[in-house]
Amino acid sequence: MTRNEFEALMEKYADKIEDIRQSAHELHRSVNQTYGDDLPYGYHLDMVVNGIRDFGHLVCACENDVLPLFFGGYYHDSIEDARLTYNDVLKIAREMLTEEQALMATEIAYALTNDKGRTRAERAGEKYYKGIRETPYAPFVKLCDRLANISYSCSGMNAHSLRMKEIYKGEVPHFLASINPRSKDQRFLVPQEVVYKLAECLIDDLEREEQNQSAWWHEY
Repeated sequence: MTRNEFEALMEKYADKIEDIRQSAHELHRSVNQTYGDDLPYGYHLDMVVNGIRDFGHLVCACENDVLPLFFGGYYHDSIEDARLTYNDVLKIAREMLTEEQALMATEIAYALTNDKGRTRAERAGEKYYKGIRETPYAPFVKLCDRLANISYSCSGMNAHSLRMKEIYKGEVPHFLASINPRSKDQRFLVPQEVVYKLAECLIDDLEREEQNQSAWWHEY
């Protein structure tokens, strides 16, 4: 899909996308979830969806998938952080989307839900990444989620932001390899353009560590 085609579809479905946005924002407000320095969690959701707006044309296979892609972006943390179940998300999606679209959208949210675990590594282990690799659009939405988190951590100068920047930097090669199914199906793509955008936040540090052309941002 071309950028112009995708932008035209975003305009066509702007009202529905806004309904999804408002619903997701209210959900996270209702559980008092915040982001970063006590920002409303909707700030993070909007950052994730900005990635979808900017790069969604690279993965979106057809018009019918536009709304599930946006719903998946806005609801990607609804099970993990907002106390919903799979069926709760599906019920909400059915109120806004067709049955086929609702199932696709809910599967994205489910795929991006961390497993139970005591540590960060346990919560995002191989089973978790396998689910992402096997779910249409989940690799892309997860990449947009990581782009949002890295962009935010790179914009701050407090101790938490600096610590998270180092964590994300260390995780990037494994993260990209783990979400990428290497599929020819565009719905599973990990677009190089998004990887480059992600690298912009970290490249100053990484250039000092990587002095050759085999750096991770050239591999995807």
